[in-house]
Amino acid sequence: MMGILVVAAAVAIVLPPAALGLDNGLALTPPMGWLAWERFRCNTDCTNDPKNCISENLFYEMADRLVADGFVAAGYEYINIDDCWMSRSRDQHGRLQADPDRFPNGIKALADYVHSKGMKMGIYEDLGNYTCAGYPGITADYVQIDAQTFAEWDIDFVKLDGCYSHPKDMDKGYPEFGYALNDTGRPMVYSCSWPVYQIYSGMTPDWDSIVAHCNLWRNFDDIQDSWASVTSIIDYYGDQQETLIPLAGPGHFNDPDMLIIGNFGLSYEQSKAQMALWSAMASPLLSSVDLRTIDPKYRAILQNRAVIAVNQDPLGIQGKRIFKDKGIEIWARPITPVVGEFYSYAIVFFNRRVDGTPSQVSVTIQELGMLNPSGYQTEDLFASQSYGVLFPADRLKVDVNPSGVVMVSCSAVAPRRSFGRQPAQQLLSGRGGLGGRRLFAAGRRF
Repeated sequence: MMGILVVAAAVAIVLPPAALGLDNGLALTPPMGWLAWERFRCNTDCTNDPKNCISENLFYEMADRLVADGFVAAGYEYINIDDCWMSRSRDQHGRLQADPDRFPNGIKALADYVHSKGMKMGIYEDLGNYTCAGYPGITADYVQIDAQTFAEWDIDFVKLDGCYSHPKDMDKGYPEFGYALNDTGRPMVYSCSWPVYQIYSGMTPDWDSIVAHCNLWRNFDDIQDSWASVTSIIDYYGDQQETLIPLAGPGHFNDPDMLIIGNFGLSYEQSKAQMALWSAMASPLLSSVDLRTIDPKYRAILQNRAVIAVNQDPLGIQGKRIFKDKGIEIWARPITPVVGEFYSYAIVFFNRRVDGTPSQVSVTIQELGMLNPSGYQTEDLFASQSYGVLFPADRLKVDVNPSGVVMVSCSAVAPRRSFGRQPAQQLLSGRGGLGGRRLFAAGRRF
């Protein structure tokens, strides 16, 4: 086995100041659910492919599977329609309408069914003349009526795309539709594609406005069913982390796009890697897979409660790439519990190598930035293995498979009581749970 010794100086994870987000009380942790697009795309041929076309039957079946197969119990609560659900024209009153052949009972009936199963309903539209697939979009004349329509259908989550819209108009259009959603009085998570279109056009997004008006936002390529696509997204988030990490927090998260675990393009190890890194990056967990045929071992990855707990950590801090060398990366995310001035951490050891044998990574706890003198209870989240309590000088050694990960949680241990008193804890404050405070360790700052 080839060994890689990580001997970086002590790592300091610099936490971002709290950012103020969309004040609708939603998405305090990254949303979890199921989304049709990556797996089923815009298949509208219900004559020749009735089991896989975008129709109410598909969503009824997926809602049933989410409940019966344990996804809802694991935290997946949204079932989201994407493009291609609409009729090609609005009704006589200018309202959006579902395709009458594929959704004969309408979206409200589907939402009622989803709610009866204990889940929430999401829908798709576009800030432009047309959706990306050419269905009616939301122009200025329809902002209020479309928001009200979604509210009347009891929608809980709205994704607004940006095809056929000029990027310069988005700084006005996205906030206006967000205001319209809030004015309906119905709580709806607002997912924006605002920044990605501006970045592609060469603009610098107005991040303060995006954070203030959206619960989620896309800022990079659509995910495809391939490892190359997944790693390109990981690289983007690592390379742009100084810009992106300060934007994230309860109520407002960067969105690297869907989970493709259980489809065709990822191996078992690569699937664990996507799950681990999306969780470390505080990303929405929106799976796009055929739940009727998914292999149980991939379903188990999606339902790993320990990894999901990292994703859903209430601090909402986005993780950071703190080491990258010779195909090995280390990502760290501050999580609860917080003991005095010391955070706990989720650590992902990521092996980008493809030379056919696991790589050993060896690092002390203090080199990962963890200095709590009482130590850290350390657990492997995929192997369900305990390393016991590790102290700052202790060394953690892991074998990481090619294109795979080892993910551990390091929970800060509280000091023993002394003289009958527990040392005062330095509690976090502020909307994002950060209080503007930074953590440093001796040596190099990352």
